[in-house]
Amino acid sequence: MSDWFDRRWLVLTGAGVSTDSGIPDYRGPDAVPRQPMTYQDFLASPTNRQRYWARAHLGWSRIGSVEPNHTHHFLADRQDELVGLITQNVDGLHEKAGSLDVVDLHGRLDRVICLDCGDVTGRSEMEARLEAFNPGWTEQDVTLNPDGDVELEDTADFVVAPCTQCGGRLKPDVVFFGESVPKPKVNHCFDLVDRAGKEDAALVVLGSSLQVMSGLRFVRRAAKDGVEVVIINRGPTRGDELADVRIDDGVAETLRRLSGH
Repeated sequence: MSDWFDRRWLVLTGAGVSTDSGIPDYRGPDAVPRQPMTYQDFLASPTNRQRYWARAHLGWSRIGSVEPNHTHHFLADRQDELVGLITQNVDGLHEKAGSLDVVDLHGRLDRVICLDCGDVTGRSEMEARLEAFNPGWTEQDVTLNPDGDVELEDTADFVVAPCTQCGGRLKPDVVFFGESVPKPKVNHCFDLVDRAGKEDAALVVLGSSLQVMSGLRFVRRAAKDGVEVVIINRGPTRGDELADVRIDDGVAETLRRLSGH
């Protein structure tokens, strides 16, 4: 077994961790190229928000029931040995498996925020309202996308629920493409990288191609500070040249092999 495996870890996870739970990823070997709605598009018009929520409501009816897989449970069982757990995923599966103090870098799909008054509510409450406004909508046969929505063209008849507090615009409490991760959250993650260096821990990247800077910057900081970088991902990543250990394989398969179960 590799030496890094027995040390403390700071973990950074990406979409490749959740593919074993049935959630597709954006950039894996089998990913279908697509263009998700950007934050700017979401703000641009009521029609765009109608299109987003029509698809997201259908997606939630599928993604909301997804269960954690071996990797999620492995990390939850090992959490006392982790410096921290940062995830780029918005599916909440790390918490569902029992992990504590997870840094949800890009937010969580199971929360909804009002862009006008800032009120935050649970996704289940929003979904109940959408179901009441659009009975039978979730019975359509569709394909789930990585960000929790689906492929669907005809959304003109969908009724969008407004904020119950101010009547404003509701959005899942996640970071859309074109939107920035809040600075306090970014700084907290950099603090975790610094702590990993002080505790002689490894930064272990699981299932991320590191194509977006929100995750890659922590790998760059770790490499700069002399923290050992381990990347387990099927296919190339933007951080490969920074990795001390690079394993090109599935995450769950690799963890099973290295742990012996």
